[in-house]
Amino acid sequence: MLAWLAYLTVAVVWGSTYFAIALGLESFTPYGMVAARFSVASLLALGLGRLRREAWPPLNEVGHLMVVGALLLGCSNALISWAELHVSSGLAAVLAALVPLWLAVFSMVKDPLGAKGWVGLLLGLAGVCVLVWPTGGLRIHGGSLAALIAAPCIWSWGTLHGKRFVHGGSLLTNVGIQMATAAVIGLALAPLTGGFLRGPVTPKALGAVAYLALFGSVLAFSAYIYLAKAWPPAKMGTYAYLNPLVAVLLGTLILHEAFGPREVLGMAVILAAVALVQLRPKPALRETPTEA
Repeated sequence: MLAWLAYLTVAVVWGSTYFAIALGLESFTPYGMVAARFSVASLLALGLGRLRREAWPPLNEVGHLMVVGALLLGCSNALISWAELHVSSGLAAVLAALVPLWLAVFSMVKDPLGAKGWVGLLLGLAGVCVLVWPTGGLRIHGGSLAALIAAPCIWSWGTLHGKRFVHGGSLLTNVGIQMATAAVIGLALAPLTGGFLRGPVTPKALGAVAYLALFGSVLAFSAYIYLAKAWPPAKMGTYAYLNPLVAVLLGTLILHEAFGPREVLGMAVILAAVALVQLRPKPALRETPTEA
């Protein structure tokens, strides 16, 4: 039950962050936003961890936590933020939804997905394309396209690295170390990549970064790290198909954006795909021969 709650948290909260990132980029550079967002989030997570008297991770796992933080937050997240300066959010959403495919590919030896699972993953990607692909002219920026292809690959690799090498410590403390690593990367790279700000800091942009720090980072990233430990990679990764669905629903309900047959079709395909992956039968355990 707790794993399903974490799954829904990641699906819903990260579905709203595309819009928040766009608002934050009105004032902050990509690495300026990484520095601001994860500096605040890491202090909150580590502070809450100390209040709860959480255990620190073993010293030999701290380096692996820093690797995960660097890959997921300092690299992948920053790449998506930078790409959104140059391409439509629709294209960003489609390519970010490659996460479950990469997770399945990287883990297929230890956790085979099966025919039904692969059909579900491909169907989910098709549903995302139907749901969010722009109806007008598609703006393609070569560097951003490469960044959006690399970002889910790096995110998936970092997720599996943490699943394999990090076993000790407590949730908020581990998350705080990962986000502190990203904050240091942002603070170091922002001056080398255009500074911290792109323009005057507006209340709207400041509120967006605060939302990303509290909900997108402390809440949803903690839920994601928990989920990565609790579920098989491909099953867990289907949250990425639900993020654009949530974004479209929020746009319809809050911003009164168009909602027609294409959106209904895309949502139906995505939900069917998630069901295929989530409800597929578990592979039978291989019997190990016993010694005589």
